[in-house]
Amino acid sequence: MCGIVGYIGNKQAWPIVIDGLRRLEYRGYDSSGIAVLDPAGDLKFRKSTGKVSDLSASVAESPVDGMLGLGHTRWATHGKPSENNAHPHTGHGGRVAVVHNGIVENFIELKRELLDKGHVFSSETDTEVIAHLIELGLDSGKSFEESFRETALRLVGSQAIAASDSYEDEKIYAMKLGNAGGIVVSHNGEEGMVCSDLPAMLPIIRNPSA
Repeated sequence: MCGIVGYIGNKQAWPIVIDGLRRLEYRGYDSSGIAVLDPAGDLKFRKSTGKVSDLSASVAESPVDGMLGLGHTRWATHGKPSENNAHPHTGHGGRVAVVHNGIVENFIELKRELLDKGHVFSSETDTEVIAHLIELGLDSGKSFEESFRETALRLVGSQAIAASDSYEDEKIYAMKLGNAGGIVVSHNGEEGMVCSDLPAMLPIIRNPSA
């Protein structure tokens, strides 16, 4: 059971996201990662194999400034445990960040289609296909929401997905398709979180006015 944590609000995202990932360690994992949207509008990625504490130490040494973040703990399905295969993933243009639980059963077919269109992949995962499909829609002039919804229609299998767009610093998109584990959402007016399970969002549930 992979773990998803997304945060958007009025605080630095990375400590909250990594704290959420720690709270999801019970689900099991072999690698982890985080993407933060910085003030310049660029997505900054940090990834690690091993424990979330290793990821936390790496980010603490070189902090990623920003108030929107996505994090993930991964059990390897497609591709060995490695930094390249760890989530979040992005597409050919680097505009989106995607974290994903589940298996894209038709990812080989989709990946071949994208390769034929000139897309270059940096991982062995099925998840990266999702990021490329979203960016394909964006390249054609569609909104992120349209691209996100249309991508979902092309995926076979059960999925839980959270994604962000570097052009939209106030939104995180999430969806659940089939029986792919939980997606829970919390919002207190100034902060919002999307997670795989309730323990990850305890910081804003317990102290909503902080």
